[in-house]
Amino acid sequence: MKKTLFYIFATLLVLVWLMPFVITMFTSVKSMDELMMGRRWWEPPKELRFENYATAWQDANMGRYFMNTFIITVPSVLGALFLSSLGAFALAWYDFRLSKTILMTFVGGMLIPFQMLLIPVYRMSISFGIYDSYIGVILFHIAFQLGFCTFFLRNFMKTIPASIFDAAMIDGAGHFLIYRRIVLPLVVPAMAALGILEFTWIWNDYLWSLILIQSDRFKPVTLGLVNLQGQWITSWNVMAAGSIIAAVVPLVVFLLFQRYFIEGLTVGSVKG
Repeated sequence: MKKTLFYIFATLLVLVWLMPFVITMFTSVKSMDELMMGRRWWEPPKELRFENYATAWQDANMGRYFMNTFIITVPSVLGALFLSSLGAFALAWYDFRLSKTILMTFVGGMLIPFQMLLIPVYRMSISFGIYDSYIGVILFHIAFQLGFCTFFLRNFMKTIPASIFDAAMIDGAGHFLIYRRIVLPLVVPAMAALGILEFTWIWNDYLWSLILIQSDRFKPVTLGLVNLQGQWITSWNVMAAGSIIAAVVPLVVFLLFQRYFIEGLTVGSVKG
């Protein structure tokens, strides 16, 4: 009985979670006349209008915005993973006076509402001369994701047996060699899971790009979708089609690496 109730509840939860996506899919293939007729948003379309996707791609110049998003997302993810793995390695295996203070600083930084940082970050980017550029958005993405990534990887590295490091030190291995040849291969599942999360978060970022980018040639796909919004009327069907197009890349990344994602989240769960 409990198992049946669990599956019923889980099914309802999945349906509720999928409802916004289904409504967006329906909206993306409807005509504006059908949307304005007062029909319910969740009703299937009477006539499929797949040309909305072509309109979204052409009118919003999605090709360039996709390239801008890749230029911002890929270095941000790689930079955050590399720096956080170094920090996590130091915090997990070195005993020094300020190790706990630094760890608490990372954790505390995660608790600060990002809305409080909008104006300071905006002014800082202008004063440093990195406002309205790729490098400015990339650096701030790395900085803001560093705390969570370091905390996540540090906890994972603490599960590695200390005897492995002791044996490597006895054999004459240096600290960076241990990090590169021993630690990194062992934390690949965790870094893969973390990389997928970071890629999704940064790819879908809207707020920081809005604050730090002004020129159209640097805008990512999330800002590019705003170009589909007219002055007097918004083409909701075209905007929905553009949103579906923008969501394809994170979905493909997750499907390609879901094995590593699941492995990274479940590793260590059956240890005694």
